[in-house]
Amino acid sequence: MNPNPQTVALVSLGCAKNAVDLQIRAGKLIKQGFALSPDPDRADLCIVNTCAFIESAREEAEAEIVRALELKHRGNYGKVVVTGCYPKRYPKARGKFPGVDGWEGVPDRWEEPPVPGLRFTGKAFAYLKIAEGCAHRCAYCAIPAIRGKYRSRPLESILAEAKTLLATGCRELNIVAQDPMLYGCDLKGRKTRLTDLLWRLDELEGDFWVRVLYSYPSEITEEFIGWLVNSRHAARYVDVPLQHTVPAVLEKMGRKSAIEATRLAADLLRDLVPGITLRTTIMTGFPGETEARFNMLLSDLRRMQFDHLGCFAYSPEEGTRGAKLGGRPSRKLAEARQKAVMGQAQALWSIRSKRLLGQEFKALVVAPGIARMESQAPDVDGVTYVDSDQVGEFVRVRLVKVKGFDFEADTVR
Repeated sequence: MNPNPQTVALVSLGCAKNAVDLQIRAGKLIKQGFALSPDPDRADLCIVNTCAFIESAREEAEAEIVRALELKHRGNYGKVVVTGCYPKRYPKARGKFPGVDGWEGVPDRWEEPPVPGLRFTGKAFAYLKIAEGCAHRCAYCAIPAIRGKYRSRPLESILAEAKTLLATGCRELNIVAQDPMLYGCDLKGRKTRLTDLLWRLDELEGDFWVRVLYSYPSEITEEFIGWLVNSRHAARYVDVPLQHTVPAVLEKMGRKSAIEATRLAADLLRDLVPGITLRTTIMTGFPGETEARFNMLLSDLRRMQFDHLGCFAYSPEEGTRGAKLGGRPSRKLAEARQKAVMGQAQALWSIRSKRLLGQEFKALVVAPGIARMESQAPDVDGVTYVDSDQVGEFVRVRLVKVKGFDFEADTVR
């Protein structure tokens, strides 16, 4: 064993799928003899893993690159390597950052994670990435240009990683991809679907949740709903990113095939899956969103009553069809509408959340004093504060107080 290994510091930006890429990269470095630096601002090597999905993500990436280079100039870092979506999307931008030692985009092919793998999320839960790339061509989205065409990971590879995660104490597998619902659409030979994978995961022993993150409305099938209802491990939770609800806006977005499903998704899922939790993402300020259409969106969201909701203002991305469309609201107006959507969501949540007080739920302790219920996905939906430090264990909790989008709870002995 090397008594003085080279150290690596990690900066992870963007989505969970991006974090999985960095986990794999860092895990391989550790296998090669590197050690994670105890001080994130001092290391022989700093990896800045970037996002470039929208303007705010690019600005954050650029700021973190500059910060890493400043630390390198002071002698805190030996080398700085920039990875991920930003260098993939802007391969010639390296010249803007003199001093960068490596400029590496997202990998073109799936890389198998080392076993046992590095896990940023801690013991209790993990992200299980099942595919790369995207088969959609939404007018607002640059992801296909960054991540490429849809590529499913081999089923047996996913199952092997899942077994390893569960064996090391993981109690929640969060299925991630740009579009998990399309899993298997590109695999040769026997036709494989997402539900085939989910039922194979359901056969694994132990007490754990399987949560599917991101379910496009037009791709939710009877088979998927059947898994939600009948699986012993399924988290009854669906994140269905609507983006908008008005047909004219959805058509401009390139989501014409999802119009009917978008209008029906919330009611249909609640009718068919008792106790389900629903989350969505909304975009304001896309070309064609008039004041009347925005008011229709607000009305639809009041009717649909999503349990959790995120909203962002549209950012025209170069190389996308949306960037060329006329009739785009100003950035200021898009941001004002974003605040209005979130304000309405918060008002609805304040009413709905109080109805849950006094009720008991199963929760997973993810850190000392912090748990998440089945209704709370990691990083986006709030947490439940509990009097337990049994990380990686399920506990029974009774909700006693609402704190913003979080809860305080007593454990039920």
